[in-house]
Amino acid sequence: MNAYDDIKKGERGAWISIAAYLVLSAFKLICGFAFNSSALKADGFNNLTDIVASIAVLIGLRISRKPPDSDHAYGHFRAETVAALMASFIMAMVGIQVLIDAGTSLFEGTKEIPDIWSALVAGVAAVVMIGVYLYNRKLARQIRSQALMAAAKDNLSDAFVSVGAAIGIIGAQFGLPWMDTVAAFIVGLLICKTAWDIFRESTHSLTDGFDEDQLHDLRTTVAKTPGVQGIKDVKARLYGSHVMVDVVVEVARDLSIVEGHHISDTIEENMRRHHNIMHVHVHVEPEETRI
Repeated sequence: MNAYDDIKKGERGAWISIAAYLVLSAFKLICGFAFNSSALKADGFNNLTDIVASIAVLIGLRISRKPPDSDHAYGHFRAETVAALMASFIMAMVGIQVLIDAGTSLFEGTKEIPDIWSALVAGVAAVVMIGVYLYNRKLARQIRSQALMAAAKDNLSDAFVSVGAAIGIIGAQFGLPWMDTVAAFIVGLLICKTAWDIFRESTHSLTDGFDEDQLHDLRTTVAKTPGVQGIKDVKARLYGSHVMVDVVVEVARDLSIVEGHHISDTIEENMRRHHNIMHVHVHVEPEETRI
């Protein structure tokens, strides 16, 4: 199935993110301690959480590729959403710890100025993450993967975090050493915000939440189908990165079963062509008599 092939391609982006985060986190932490930069160390810890998140996404994608079985008639596509939810808790814990460490450092008496080389390290890391972001964004658009696109946005936010760390370190060179600690605090806030965004999106999806604007677009597509006299209900939910739609339409009372079946097929085809939705359940009812 194409859906499973696309998931396999998405794993490649997850592997690239993991490799980049492994190298950059080690590089930043070593340089952060060597150059005495709180912001660079916080950025390195941020990348450690990203490794966990990327591994969770990878595991989720692997499980999602399992075919349907007796216990999972619709497949295992939601596994990646559950993995993302677990990763959000891990990221939140690390983000809170970074905030605590930064707050403690802020109230310390004497602060050493970080070496200017740490700013260069942060700058190089930002460039690398922008490259990873561009690759994953392109791949996500090709396979239309919401999970990989979310990972790409996380890559971009990590690039911004590194830029912020570099700014804090450079500011410390001008007699403002506390800026390095403030930058670390901002990094902690960004980690927590990313964790919250992932948590919110994951829980929204797992509780069958769906965007109202997108649902309106689906309803419009159904309404334009020849033979559809009315729409009684259109519901949709996310199953991993895939959308599942249930439609109840009204057709002329004198239509044959074959004609009603043809209308259902047309709705399913329009959903695939216009919205890339593979699973559509259509229920046809006779048009109600209106006085």
